[in-house]
Amino acid sequence: MALPPPPGYYVPAVLFFDANEDFDVPAIQSHVLRLAQGGVTGILVQGSNGEAQHLSHDERKEAIRLTRQTLDDNGFKHVLVIAGTGAQSTRETKKLCVDAKEAGASHVLVLTPSTWPPQMNVDNIIRFHREVADASPLPYMIYNFPVVTAGIDLDSDVLSTLAQHPNIVGTKLSCGQIGKLQRLASTFPSTEFAVFAGRSDFFYTSLLAQGAGLIGALVNVLPKVHGRLLKLHQEGNFKEAMALQAKLGHADWAMQKLGGISGVKAVVSKNFGYGVPNVRGPLKPLTIESLVGNKHANTVEELIALEKSL
Repeated sequence: MALPPPPGYYVPAVLFFDANEDFDVPAIQSHVLRLAQGGVTGILVQGSNGEAQHLSHDERKEAIRLTRQTLDDNGFKHVLVIAGTGAQSTRETKKLCVDAKEAGASHVLVLTPSTWPPQMNVDNIIRFHREVADASPLPYMIYNFPVVTAGIDLDSDVLSTLAQHPNIVGTKLSCGQIGKLQRLASTFPSTEFAVFAGRSDFFYTSLLAQGAGLIGALVNVLPKVHGRLLKLHQEGNFKEAMALQAKLGHADWAMQKLGGISGVKAVVSKNFGYGVPNVRGPLKPLTIESLVGNKHANTVEELIALEKSL
């Protein structure tokens, strides 16, 4: 029986590049280790923050392998590696799922194809995910992120239908819809179909709504702070948890305003001493110098001080 990843907090890890846009292996390894040391339950390789669509098949497979090996070599075998395997054709998506297993992932996370939005009606969306899930050698999760799928937004009825497939074990909701999350989480036990918030700005709210946890970009910067929030929730400390969630909500918004993927890399490079904020075109790089005096960077750095104290 296919099982979902366990409840907790996961990170769609950024991938560091050198000046030639090749893998910066030492920086990637440093990042993976800092995240693992920060207590993450797992690392998502090639989520939207991992620039999956900018990589070749061989690079996508190597990024998974490198992450798994780095964890294993440093005593973090318990930290899961989930692979983003979304592509624009059913055939390619199936191939990427096979590659993910060969490279050491435990689960796959799949976006809905979006090159031809008018043709992606409900029946075709369901057919696509079922067909790929049938072929996937790993337990399968559905990634709902309308921003990167031309506005395609899977509702709770569609996701509930797909949840009944024996190899479909969860979803990441980057749509930010807490009502959708609660409907799903109250219908399916997290041991069968895990429903994860896809953004830090509703992490705690999702936990209160019976969600399985978080797969969120801000964890790249603040893994320990997210672990602190989860612990406060588990202890029933509502007041302190809500106060910390408010700060994470402001920081999550600030990171979006800083420029997304390159912004994450710039903040990490500036504050933790590895990597440079190179991205693959057409994304635009953000310089570390541009963070100085930036109000959004200052908002995030207030929580980085807490991160470093934990």
